[in-house]
Amino acid sequence: MSPHAPAPYGGGYPDTSGGHDPYADQGGYAGQGTYADPAQGTYADRGAYGVPRQYADRGGYPGGQDTYAPEPTAPEPVDPQPPTDEPAAEEPGTPKGGRLAAAVVFLVPTALALALILHRIGDRELWRDEHATWWAATLSFHDLSLLIRSIDVVFTPYYVLMHFWIAVAGDSPTAMRIPGAVAMAASAGLLALLGRRLFTTQAGLLAGLAFAVVPTTTRYGQEIRPYAFAVAAVLLSTLLLARALDKPSFKVWVAYTLSVPMIGWSHLASMAVLGAHLVMILIARRSGDKIVGWAFAAACTLGLCFVIPMAVSGSGQSGQIAWNNPTVNDLLDFPKNLFGTWAVAVPVMALGALGLFFAGRRALPLAVWIVLPPVATYATAAQLHLFLPRYLLFTAPAWVLLAAVAVVRIAGPVAGAKAGTGAAVRRGFGWVLVAAAVAGLAFQALPGIRETRHNALGEPDFRGAAQLVEAGQKKGDGIVFSGVMSERRAMDYELRDDAGRPRDTLMYRTPQQLGSFGALECPDAARCLAKADRLWLVSTTLDGQPFSGMPKTTATAINKSFKVVRTKKLSYLQLVLLERTRAATDDPSADRDDAAKRKVHT
Repeated sequence: MSPHAPAPYGGGYPDTSGGHDPYADQGGYAGQGTYADPAQGTYADRGAYGVPRQYADRGGYPGGQDTYAPEPTAPEPVDPQPPTDEPAAEEPGTPKGGRLAAAVVFLVPTALALALILHRIGDRELWRDEHATWWAATLSFHDLSLLIRSIDVVFTPYYVLMHFWIAVAGDSPTAMRIPGAVAMAASAGLLALLGRRLFTTQAGLLAGLAFAVVPTTTRYGQEIRPYAFAVAAVLLSTLLLARALDKPSFKVWVAYTLSVPMIGWSHLASMAVLGAHLVMILIARRSGDKIVGWAFAAACTLGLCFVIPMAVSGSGQSGQIAWNNPTVNDLLDFPKNLFGTWAVAVPVMALGALGLFFAGRRALPLAVWIVLPPVATYATAAQLHLFLPRYLLFTAPAWVLLAAVAVVRIAGPVAGAKAGTGAAVRRGFGWVLVAAAVAGLAFQALPGIRETRHNALGEPDFRGAAQLVEAGQKKGDGIVFSGVMSERRAMDYELRDDAGRPRDTLMYRTPQQLGSFGALECPDAARCLAKADRLWLVSTTLDGQPFSGMPKTTATAINKSFKVVRTKKLSYLQLVLLERTRAATDDPSADRDDAAKRKVHT
């Protein structure tokens, strides 16, 4: 080593003694020891970093200044920044705007849907299924446990929820419809958030607003049944899964796991949406995410543990919907019944089919969402009897979202890295399209929304019958029923607040005793009718004969002892007032086991 070489650690001291350099063949960094031309005073470090470095220590040690001052070298190359006029590519599915934008996207459709649902929410009469909800939800838990052993076990979570709600808010039509209204309104907001995450803010907001004005959104938002909760659960679960795929975290996967039983508890048919979720997982795995499959399997396994026992129990109660045997006409009318009117179904489904071509990698999961449930339930209708538009209402949001994608695509990309980008003029045009599409759909939906305020088609006017009974009743009156429209339960609801209501003369065993929705009538009608001076007959027979809907022996006993005084015809119902023609036989045993005197709800 030359005695005039600088110290190998850059800026030390020169060896003036001309002796042996103790640092020969060593360097300050691993692999160091190559020197440049001493005349230039640079030290080329080719060690562990592999990049030439300069040392300009101007006297790190006492004894003088380093005479080998390095000359400046060119800076290391730096990757150029992307041009400011071209936005950097974003990860698909990552929404812009933060929490404030998300709150606005959720609240605007929710507010619109809630306003439409709450308008005159108590005007429409309850129909048979809603009367069933009221009956089950107002039972004691003991009586409810007896009921679900024979029927409606799959609705147990909903009945329990409504039990607590009625205990707080009461059982008026308006009060009982509030939970469903909130759930359906929230569904519009959740759809908007889902569209924002999968596509763009414009597409999400249009989907949410469009879903808010669909007639069936208002119709089933005012329904005292779990269908609104099924829609909300499906949308929430799908949104959580999309969030977990975009930005996975333990908390999000836990939330998705908890959402799976919510789907099944709201309605078993809604579990078909897991087919679309599976497709989303398979697409993510093909993109290289190997963990997501295990996470999804764990989430579904844990979630289904809370649903399968209820489903197994419900499989033995399928006879309650055995009447539902759809025909080809039911399949052809499915779009109209799903959206409320053909005027809404045709444009939404046509645009939805077009939207599949613009949805990118989101197209296949959405296609499975809208196709698999109706096809599967129709194919298995003879065994499961689940093909009903209201059972499949959770497929409507997917159609609306695809229709929104088709509309917004005119203003620019809605899928991929450049989704939502473009000039300000084009983005503004997109918002004009959103407003125009919502206004046009609302105009088409308006007649259907008005129709939702009316009583359900084919349902008897039990409210009108109850008002006539209350106006004309006398002490000691009895009430009897004829037909197959759950007349006893309906009149029990409509007369629930009337302390002087007519006595249910023919009831022999209460529904609570039977663990059922229906009562057992007296086997000896003449004996049970002995103490009644007047009878109110509520008949829903289709042939117009008031007595044809009751057992022949019962009709004979009534005709023998009573005469018709007055008949009032209402919508799908006849109310007949009868008076006794002869004195009843004095039978002291008539008071034994008189179920009509018992309190109906315990």
